[in-house]
Amino acid sequence: MGMLYIVPTPVGNMEDMTLRAIRILREVDLVLAEDTRTSGILLKHFDIKNQLLSHHKFNEHGTSAGIVSRLLSGQDVALISDAGTPGISDPGFFLVREAVRAGVEVQTLPGATAFVPALVSSGLPCDRFAFEGFLPQKKGRQTKLQSLADEERTMIFYESPYRLLKTLEQFSETFGADRQVSVCREISKVHEESVRGTLAEVIAHFREHTPKGEIVIVLAGKDDEK
Repeated sequence: MGMLYIVPTPVGNMEDMTLRAIRILREVDLVLAEDTRTSGILLKHFDIKNQLLSHHKFNEHGTSAGIVSRLLSGQDVALISDAGTPGISDPGFFLVREAVRAGVEVQTLPGATAFVPALVSSGLPCDRFAFEGFLPQKKGRQTKLQSLADEERTMIFYESPYRLLKTLEQFSETFGADRQVSVCREISKVHEESVRGTLAEVIAHFREHTPKGEIVIVLAGKDDEK
């Protein structure tokens, strides 16, 4: 029986790729990629010559059965996403679940995940936190925000630069304008930046400075006095 490897890839700096990740991607029989064009650049950078197969949220329900069959026949397979760790707001969960159900061993390599450095560098408590990923864009959004109104743990959200200001304004309405927040963008890239302060202060900042790049919002929990 083969092994399914979940392999993190850099969220920014190529130097964040681990030696083990490079070795696994060279040794497996097949590499599953969220976008073969993006991953093709990564593999070329590290001189990895291996077969790439497209595996993303739009086809994973149709392709997972065939991949599990390959694993059961003895092939080793690696899954990567465009950036970071598969399964964390990226495709991966469904395939892992199906592999586990089939008795296939799954190994996830340690590696890049955008929210961890954003959380640790935020200055907010990181001993207990709630990872919320992307909020619903329309249906259920307000309900979700209201359900978090009394959350005491530090909360982590992913957001696009185009919706950041609207999201921060909704946070201000729900959690109060004086709630502490850290907005981290372009993690591990040349222009990495964390903007910290109250929601009112950070909203004012991004009204003056148009946000760019990948965004992680780290929001203080209720009654946090640290």
